[in-house]
Amino acid sequence: MLAYLPPPTRGSVVVVKMASVAPQTEASESWYLALLGFAEHFRTSSPPKIKLCVHCLQAVFQFKSPQRIEARTHLQLGSVLYHHTKNSELARTHLEKAWFISQQIAQFEDIKFEAASLLSELYCQQNLVDSAKPLLRKAIQISQQTPYWHCRLLFQLAQLHTLEKDLVSACDLLGVGAEYARVVGSEYTRALFLLSKGMLLLMERKLQEVHPLLTLCGQIVENWQGNPIQKESLRVFFLVLQVTHYLDAGQVKSVKPCLKQLQQCIQTISTLHDDEILPSNPADLFHWLPKEHMCVLVYLVTVMHSMQAGYLEKAQKYTDKALMQLEKLKMLDCSPILSSFQVILLEHIIMCRLVTGHKATALQEISQVCQLCQQSPRLFSNHAAQLHTLLGLYCISVNCMDNAEAQFTTALRLTTHQELWAFIVTNLASVYIREGNRHQELYSLLERINPDHNFPVSSHCLRAAAFYIRGLLSFFQGRYNEAKRFLRETLKMSNAEDLNRLTACSLVLLGHIFYVLGNHRESNNMVVPAMQLASKIPDMSVQLWSSALLRDLNKACGNTIDAHEAAQMHQNFSQQLLQDHIEACSLPEHNLITWTDGPPPVQFQAQNGPTTSLASLL
Repeated sequence: MLAYLPPPTRGSVVVVKMASVAPQTEASESWYLALLGFAEHFRTSSPPKIKLCVHCLQAVFQFKSPQRIEARTHLQLGSVLYHHTKNSELARTHLEKAWFISQQIAQFEDIKFEAASLLSELYCQQNLVDSAKPLLRKAIQISQQTPYWHCRLLFQLAQLHTLEKDLVSACDLLGVGAEYARVVGSEYTRALFLLSKGMLLLMERKLQEVHPLLTLCGQIVENWQGNPIQKESLRVFFLVLQVTHYLDAGQVKSVKPCLKQLQQCIQTISTLHDDEILPSNPADLFHWLPKEHMCVLVYLVTVMHSMQAGYLEKAQKYTDKALMQLEKLKMLDCSPILSSFQVILLEHIIMCRLVTGHKATALQEISQVCQLCQQSPRLFSNHAAQLHTLLGLYCISVNCMDNAEAQFTTALRLTTHQELWAFIVTNLASVYIREGNRHQELYSLLERINPDHNFPVSSHCLRAAAFYIRGLLSFFQGRYNEAKRFLRETLKMSNAEDLNRLTACSLVLLGHIFYVLGNHRESNNMVVPAMQLASKIPDMSVQLWSSALLRDLNKACGNTIDAHEAAQMHQNFSQQLLQDHIEACSLPEHNLITWTDGPPPVQFQAQNGPTTSLASLL
């Protein structure tokens, strides 16, 4: 999600401003200035007249042009064709000529390296990565006396390695960039390189390297005195890394001070005006993200925190704000990062819907994620495992256990992310427990997520969930003392980090165990706070379970009025879930539960009605 390296402020839409590039030595070429002026007029017309613009630029070659004009015109033509037409082959030809000719001209850096940058971008678009890499390496090698271009090209090659998932090479390049920025006196860009490297180290789970790096970054950010927006954007980058690091570790309570600082920081940025004065050091001509994008990102990490903590209404509120902001931005900006933000927001809100008993809405949002992934092969590649995981969770919610198993198995095959792998395995284990006849597969899974020793990931939240799964299995097997031990461990861990949903699930299961053992007072002491917490989240399944237990407990204790009230609550929850269940299974998108291979299906066939059992819900 966060593998987005800082783009430069200049050249991010690499279209040469044609009317202002002619140096004084070429001012005598009046024919050139006239053609350039016409081309610029046509390019900036509303709507742009690209064909006429191209004709004007091509006319330059009818004259016997100096090499500088020839190289610049090839770059301008390549840029216009690349950005405004689908004629990528012709764009490539012009950019290759611009790169070749410009290398023969002394002190022609802007044209030379602009051509290299744009040409490598075009190569990547054409899946010619093996052509892009040597081109960028050569440009990096010969740009060391030009700080802006040297840093920009290092960022670009690091980004290319990141997209290829070669994070080691990307980290090496970012380290080189950080040292180069230090040598040329740019602490700001040094911080950008180091923060970008920290982001990739977090993705690689190299935590021993991350901690000293983030400490250094924190010192650089605080000590740097420069443009206020640049300083605050560095602080946002730094705090986003800290917050996501905590969230990956499942430390929902510990992250609160950092998250609060991040939210204050983005409020500060929103009040600052962009400073039009360019930095004196050309190596400082970069930014991480536009502040509008940063605002969405802060909403996103707030949603992630609210989801983990079990504050689902808060997650809904911030998701709505973020998606509204995204829709506005996408009207003006086609940056791929916006689609990534949208998909991640939807992934989180889908999980919220499933917990709060809105399966039909969740299913429609899963379909929306499918549509977004259809538009971008890279987006699908990055989110296919999450998409199948969400479908697996939906299948559990409508009691389609065979389909849930198929979805989780598909997701496991597609992911290399350790935390996601552990999350999937935990949910797959819950499917096997509910099926009751998959002992061999279940024990094999549980051996791989044993929370007592050698747990595969550092996530506090996932380890607590693994204890809960052990407790659930022991409960179904009638080993109640063992179940209580596991569940108390879950409670201890979830209380330590405010993991409200795990706390509610553990309390109600402990309440059920005490009820079975005939200890009604202790059962009541567990079920009442479970119901209160579940209502606060709100978690429909735990509320349904708690209300059934309260009904039976009050009956057993002779509390007729309380038993009737609990029975009425249980009936209301049952009806809500039943109605939502029928609506979800009647949607044509319900057929997604059978999709386990290839890209998402484009369309769905409507079903006559639900085909799943409600036995486990009622």
